[in-house]
Amino acid sequence: MCGAGRTFPDMVTLQDIQHARTCIADAIYLSPLARSESLSQQAGAPVYLKLENLQMTGSFKERGALNRLLALSAEERAVGVVASSAGNHAQAVAYIARRLGIDATIIMPETAPLTKVSNTRGHGAEVILAGETYAEAYDEACRVQKERGLVFIHPYDDALVVAGQGTIGLELLEQEPDLEVVVVPVGGGGLIAGIGTAIKALAPGVEIIGVEAASYPSAQQSLAAGHVEACGDTSTLADGIAVRRIGDVPFAQMQRVVDRVVTVTEEEIASSILALAEQEKTVAEGAGAVALAAVLEGRFELRGRRVACIVSGGNIDVNTLAKIIERGLTRDGRRVRLSVDVPDRPGSLSKVAAVVAQCHANVLEVHHERAFAAGPVGTTAVRFTLETRGRDHVEEVIARLDSHGFAAHEERRAI
Repeated sequence: MCGAGRTFPDMVTLQDIQHARTCIADAIYLSPLARSESLSQQAGAPVYLKLENLQMTGSFKERGALNRLLALSAEERAVGVVASSAGNHAQAVAYIARRLGIDATIIMPETAPLTKVSNTRGHGAEVILAGETYAEAYDEACRVQKERGLVFIHPYDDALVVAGQGTIGLELLEQEPDLEVVVVPVGGGGLIAGIGTAIKALAPGVEIIGVEAASYPSAQQSLAAGHVEACGDTSTLADGIAVRRIGDVPFAQMQRVVDRVVTVTEEEIASSILALAEQEKTVAEGAGAVALAAVLEGRFELRGRRVACIVSGGNIDVNTLAKIIERGLTRDGRRVRLSVDVPDRPGSLSKVAAVVAQCHANVLEVHHERAFAAGPVGTTAVRFTLETRGRDHVEEVIARLDSHGFAAHEERRAI
């Protein structure tokens, strides 16, 4: 492991987390735990959102980074630190290091979101882009550490980092003592290990549920196998938790404090991002939306229990956000593309548009397909992109078109 020679406690304790809170309390924002009435109605249970996306660097990562950097000796501070990250840990380490007067070098994958790269540089760190994945960036960080003699700050496989993240668990129980379920995004495992340790020590009846992207199910498979397993090698909207192998330190904690881990798909993540933006006026990145996605998709039984979802981060590129919103609208049936066969003669298009207007659907785009129309000669395929109220509204439009003699079908897009 990069940073070999470090020593860790056998297990992070409640006392470690309480001590971390004492150390970082003055510098970390006490993020709100907001109850959402609309999401509660959808989930059939009281839903609370722990808004860690409101931290200075846009994610919970500041907690663990600060607790770790505060523990550096004077000699280590003088040497400087190095970290590898897809974005959030990078920004947190850069931000905290500058505040403490420590030089920071951050290795990020070449595929890291531009927003996260720009923000990390903006916090004064030297940023090196290396590799296509976090694992490749990690390997480069290890090389840089040895070459320069820097102190490695691991994003999750570090007891002090886990303790720092665990301070969220203390806050949750103070903000809503009657919580019954806490749902946490899982990448490397540091966040859920810390939160779970704090909550199980103080309220052992609270269920701790982890959520991974379906393409990176390392925690789920590792807990089932009883040992750490690596898996996952594809892109995901939840880049912040695209980790092939959960950490050894978090895994030891998770075996004791995590009740289960579930996964969510890409389209479910997109839908959750849209729900947060539209209903809660909250911007979340993919990793920050997976907990809510699991709740809304019914991955586990809530039965009216009070549930807190950790919105772990909000660092999302605006272009990516626009694409995700488009995907979410498409999945919900509020953005749809219909192909309509119409006679190729004057007035046909206006008649079709009139029928659509009768249904109160909004036409966004119209495209004619004369040369490639599938119907007989004299028929034109007209493709409409419509804004609708949802799936039932789409079916209403199609039925109305059919009743007027216009054959219509929906063109589904892969999500």
